[in-house]
Amino acid sequence: MTKRQENALKTRQKLVDTAEKLLKTNGFNALSVEDITKNAGVAKGTFYVYFKHKEDIVSEICRGYFKQIENQINEMSGKNIIDKLSLYFDNFMKAVELYGINICREWVRASIDPNTAFDKTDMTKWQYDVEMLKNILNSAIKNNELSKDIPVELLTHLIISELYGMMTCWCMSDGMFEPKEWTKKFSEFQLRAILKKYINEE
Repeated sequence: MTKRQENALKTRQKLVDTAEKLLKTNGFNALSVEDITKNAGVAKGTFYVYFKHKEDIVSEICRGYFKQIENQINEMSGKNIIDKLSLYFDNFMKAVELYGINICREWVRASIDPNTAFDKTDMTKWQYDVEMLKNILNSAIKNNELSKDIPVELLTHLIISELYGMMTCWCMSDGMFEPKEWTKKFSEFQLRAILKKYINEE
């Protein structure tokens, strides 16, 4: 990699890091390209070298967050499947609350009608979430936490539908409840009941 390429990557990452700080502090609606570039210490035109819209940079931030969730799950040695899934649900909804209702609506819109996605890479968010949950269940089978006769495909879609249902209801209610509270109750009351038949007791 040339020095010029290294500098370009650093500048791009600086824009992403700055946008994330502003997003967490001020929310999506108050986020502007001008604020991002000003706080990053670069010219406004520099932003458009790497991104077309502010939504594009927010999408990258969100994808990075969900990648971190995946890494956390993979590193949870010694934890049972309920703990792993509870962490996944908690962090999933933490991201929903963190990035706000407008970004959440974009995720829902992109999943329901991919042709409306502002960033075509987000057309695959539903598939990404399904595959990630499926991998968690398959790892639990491999580790003998879940029995081999568990219907992975069916349970994956049932569980992911709960998550997306909560997310969609949050959007429809205009943020009138806390998604994390719902996922906590789901983990406590429904998740174990759904998996009880397939959990291998030690």
